Amino acid sequence: MSDKRQWDAGASYAGLAVQMGVIIAIGAYGGVRLDRWLDLSPLFVIVCSLASIALAMYVMIHKLTQNKEK
Repeated sequence: MSDKRQWDAGASYAGLAVQMGVIIAIGAYGGVRLDRWLDLSPLFVIVCSLASIALAMYVMIHKLTQNKEK
């Protein structure tokens, strides 16, 4: 494998990791904001965090299978 292809693959996976982190962080932050607004302490943090983890996993699997087909 050439150096450029290795670099492109590494950058793609690093970008995917950052994207997953951002999705999870936004979900957790949204849960905290909802809990403060509705005064339901840990409920929405847990629900939104788990939902954002599921969404991040879906995005990761979708992108990895999409790249494999190319």
